Amino acid sequence: MNYVNELIDLYNKNQDKIGVIEYRGDIPYVLLPPFHTTVTAQITVTIDQNGNFMRAELVVQDDKMTIIPVTEKSGSRTAGKEPHPLCDNLRYLAGDYKDYYKDDGVCNELYMCQIEKWEKSTYSHEKVKAIYLYLKKATLIKDLVEQKIIKLNDNNQIDDKENMEGIVQTKAFVRFIIRSTGENLHREIPDECWKDRTLQDCYIKYVRSQEREKGMCYLTGNMESISYLHSKKIRNEGDGAKLISANDSQNFTYRGRFANREEAVAVGSETSQIVHNTLKWIIRKQGAFFDTMTIVTWESDQLSMPKWNMDTESIITEYENEQEENDWDSWDDDWSEEEKVFIHNMKLTYNDAAISQFKSIEEVNDFYKALNGYGKKVDNTSNMILLAFDAATPGRLAMIENVTLDTVRYLKNIEKWHNDCNWIHEKWKDGKRIQFWGMVGVRDIADILFGIENKGKLSIVDGNGKKLYAEVAKRLLPCIWYGSNIPYDYVNLAVVKASNPLTYKERKNWERVLTLACSMVKKNEKDRNKEEWNVALDKSAKDRSYLYGRLLAVADRIEYMTYDAKDNGRITNAKRYMSTFSQRPYETWKVIEENIQPYLAKLDVVKRKYYENLLSEICNLFDIDKFKENKKLDGLYLLGFHSQEYDLRFKKENSEEKKEEE
Repeated sequence: MNYVNELIDLYNKNQDKIGVIEYRGDIPYVLLPPFHTTVTAQITVTIDQNGNFMRAELVVQDDKMTIIPVTEKSGSRTAGKEPHPLCDNLRYLAGDYKDYYKDDGVCNELYMCQIEKWEKSTYSHEKVKAIYLYLKKATLIKDLVEQKIIKLNDNNQIDDKENMEGIVQTKAFVRFIIRSTGENLHREIPDECWKDRTLQDCYIKYVRSQEREKGMCYLTGNMESISYLHSKKIRNEGDGAKLISANDSQNFTYRGRFANREEAVAVGSETSQIVHNTLKWIIRKQGAFFDTMTIVTWESDQLSMPKWNMDTESIITEYENEQEENDWDSWDDDWSEEEKVFIHNMKLTYNDAAISQFKSIEEVNDFYKALNGYGKKVDNTSNMILLAFDAATPGRLAMIENVTLDTVRYLKNIEKWHNDCNWIHEKWKDGKRIQFWGMVGVRDIADILFGIENKGKLSIVDGNGKKLYAEVAKRLLPCIWYGSNIPYDYVNLAVVKASNPLTYKERKNWERVLTLACSMVKKNEKDRNKEEWNVALDKSAKDRSYLYGRLLAVADRIEYMTYDAKDNGRITNAKRYMSTFSQRPYETWKVIEENIQPYLAKLDVVKRKYYENLLSEICNLFDIDKFKENKKLDGLYLLGFHSQEYDLRFKKENSEEKKEEE
């Protein structure tokens, strides 16, 4: 099934949401019916069913989104005179507009002619009749002035220096409420025109009755009334870029390859409406935005799925929240024998010191439990769909990615990404720094790799640099969705940045770089060398780079343990020489080893002996010839460094806990 059929299928499965305004945070969104669009209204005019004016008021900030019917031309209008069928700005609606502002009155004439045809058709509606009767009186501006909505200047003309919610008064958009004066005052049908599904259905039928000669739609293969004017506002309400366009004859879109637009592209009017409206809805509902690029994903059976671009902790939290909201069955139930074996094997990944920070071992496995919970709901025939869009120019939108993947395979690949990159990371949550196991999110990767320190955090602050968010997302998408190898240039960049701790003012920022580098190196080793590495210290590993990293961590710890409170901001010699050490380890280690001797002497006998023995133990694992090699270390030295550092840190914490218990 292609993306067009997937969007049509999504539209059909959400018929109950058509015309219902929902919110994503503070941002409203809606699944529009065909031949409708959304606008931002400034004025609400209330009239009765006989077309008598009742009152007018300014639209409140959180209720501005308004659903209106449009024609093929008015939906794409820029500067031309093309009236909307029902609601519009003052220039079109007000018959007395030219009495209060210099105007030829053509816009109003076009509007009144158009609404009269609808009102007199067999597909009219009581609200259309009421609005028509009211606007025939040509008193809209007069009524708005009396209501003190419109302000006049000294010449009794609309003051075009006055703004209405940031909009010049002359361009204010008007919507209508129709109050019933009959017995049925408490009817279910809403009085607001923009919420009335019966009114929307009447307009759809009216448009269908006006259909021209039909042709074959290139998207569906069906015979439909063909449209060459297609929707904009795809990524957001201010988006002027179109996905389909063949409306010029100046050699820009089709000339040179096709003789006319009919040969270039022919899309059914209603199909175009459904596809575009569904796309707008799903993007606003759950799209991810990376500068100008927009990526949206959904599951064909409308099941909630873990987001591909999120970090591991966020996936767990989101699943737990959904479980609470929906009162799902416990995610601990019904584990298969295969899954139980997998969880048991996961326990072996972590040493006791690492596990000690968790309330229970099950917390380590929450990610895998979440995936299992998502997987229990999946039908083997369902798919995950991903569409990505970007605009090379303000007026043209391009689809740059179109991916369809079995949902089961998608979950497996999400698991693979987070498992292959599994390391311990930190992030800010609810104003606190927390640790989690897994992988950081895509946006965080961009900030860490390409950002600078800003207000104590790593972020991309340059306006042009923000394009890197889109670039990183495009580069990592195949890794997450298909299980492809991680880009080696990203691995190398992370290693280089992690090898330069002196470039960071805040230690926590460098540590974020370090742990990301460890994740990427670990994944790279798995991808290219089929080697498994973990946070847990591998005391038997004899890899040259890994062992040199361990030595560096021990030297760093020896010096750090001699610091008192006032030395907290000091940089150890190990970190000071880290960049040089990664390039010429044998030569640099002799310098570091000499520099740590005074700090070893400051330690008590027991500690000094422990660290001397540990250094000897690590050195004995080296092949003597490889030890003396002075060639550049690969990224595994960072894994050795961090794993050894992590092991020493937890041994210290555990020993202090034991002392407290005693």
